Amino acid sequence: MGSISIFKDGTEFYKKNIGFSNLKNKTKGDKFTKHRIGSITKIFTTTIILQQIDEGKLTLNSLLNEFFPAIQNSDNITIEDLLRHQSGLANITEDKEIRSWITKPQSREKMIARFVKNGIQFEPKEKSKYSNTNFIILSYISEILDEKPFSEILNSRIIKPLNLKRTEFGKPIAPNNNEAFAYYFENNKWNLIDMLTHMSAPMGAGAIVSTSSELNVFFTNLFTQKLTSAESLKKFMNIKKGQGLGIMQFEFKGLKIYGHDGGIDGFQSYALYIPEKKTSIAFTFNGFSGMIMPTVISILDTYFENDTYLKKKIAINLTSAELDTYLGIYSGKTFPAKVTFSKKGNTLFAQATGQPTFKLIAVKKDSFIYDAMGIRFDFNLKTKTMELTSRGNKHLLNKEE
Repeated sequence: MGSISIFKDGTEFYKKNIGFSNLKNKTKGDKFTKHRIGSITKIFTTTIILQQIDEGKLTLNSLLNEFFPAIQNSDNITIEDLLRHQSGLANITEDKEIRSWITKPQSREKMIARFVKNGIQFEPKEKSKYSNTNFIILSYISEILDEKPFSEILNSRIIKPLNLKRTEFGKPIAPNNNEAFAYYFENNKWNLIDMLTHMSAPMGAGAIVSTSSELNVFFTNLFTQKLTSAESLKKFMNIKKGQGLGIMQFEFKGLKIYGHDGGIDGFQSYALYIPEKKTSIAFTFNGFSGMIMPTVISILDTYFENDTYLKKKIAINLTSAELDTYLGIYSGKTFPAKVTFSKKGNTLFAQATGQPTFKLIAVKKDSFIYDAMGIRFDFNLKTKTMELTSRGNKHLLNKEE
């Protein structure tokens, strides 16, 4: 249940609303229904920080100890480390006591004390590891620099300039204001989720509510240089260790896709932008029983189905009997899931543990690809192994007997 919106060249040309925003009252969602967008909030926070950098209030090399010296390694953690999830600070959502405080109002002092207590997991710049702590801190820094609450900064820097009517710093859900409740699917029915995060806790990591249409307005303006300088936008999109400045990037049939997902209190969302196609796609769901990335790929597959300009792999035809040698279950030490290969007719399919089944294309003997995500499977029938290549990383998997 929720909504999907697609923008092309800055104009919405597709909008779909599904299901109810309030099941008890049988209220159907529409294009104005607000949803909590979770971690897509991080892109708003990044934009604010980049604007402050453009104004000379801050640099990517500014150190955390200028603001919060009590935090471990603050003399080595930079603003860029926070934006790229390379600070090493423990993720606050992994706090063992989180359920006891997440629904209550939180002060900056209480949250910083938790960050200090939880400490670090690795040294700055050693690697990238997703941590909501980074973006809560960044929203505090923006408050210090602008001398006003984050909600007001959000209004003055993004919401008002873009004339967004249904985007704001989240408050308790108000169904009379066309705001959706979230549900989970169990026992063949949707069930209300009544435990809700107080938005003073996630702050710039996940506190915003919006609509799929207004997310597209925001993404379109951001990626077309309406909100930051050209230099800041370039840095924002510069990917290191799989991570931009608060944004993630993947490839779909040769296209570079920039996006971010969001999940909070049962709400699931995703927003992306494709510079080459000047296209933005966003969805906000208050009832979702699937998986985010397969849903994103399915939408992209449908949208680009008849686009003749996308890279298409030349496939070879194999008979159903020839596919039998590839069937089975493969597992390996460096890959987190088992991969099961099956067939239907003369087409081979793959499925990783807990993931949907996807169709493979045979590009040569013993080699198959999942074209949408550029994942490659190379079989060695003699050794009963398979090499899986994804995002430049190779994993050797063995066939289970």
